Amino acid sequence: MTSNTARTALRTATAAYHDRVDTAFSKANLADRVSYGHFLQAQAAAHLPVEDALARAGVAAIVIDWDARRRSASLRDDLATLGLDVPAPAGELTLNDEAAVLGALYVLEGSRLGGTLLKRSVSPDLPTRFLGGMNSTAWRDLLMLLDDWLDTEAKRAAAIAAACDVFTLFETSGHRHLG
Repeated sequence: MTSNTARTALRTATAAYHDRVDTAFSKANLADRVSYGHFLQAQAAAHLPVEDALARAGVAAIVIDWDARRRSASLRDDLATLGLDVPAPAGELTLNDEAAVLGALYVLEGSRLGGTLLKRSVSPDLPTRFLGGMNSTAWRDLLMLLDDWLDTEAKRAAAIAAACDVFTLFETSGHRHLG
């Protein structure tokens, strides 16, 4: 890897995975109640197990504002507002070290950033707590944390592998719930 920063290494190495997730989720019409419900279920089937894996792996010891970053309650609330059940997890995820935790968190926080843009397409009568605003300071803090902690090729490789696993979980869930 010739990237100077961990964030560049992650973005470059996961680009194809990210594109596949975008393709799977692009089938959702966020202005349509039923389609948006499927979109939220697809999000939940991947997002919730990733948040759980992050918590089990000790993310709160690495990222001091973890509780503020969690979105599982907002996602569950949005599903409940639409009268929808929380779907079964799209898969399991195990994060074995700090580098893997940061790789998984990179994907979830990137999703939050994307959600801020997607929120504009959601019909105003639909719940959007899960797609709520991104704190740009929190994103910049995460990028600096990635560069500080992922300071070897081995750590970057572990973060990239975890990020790819998370993207794959979202892709699987997108295909399952969005056709």
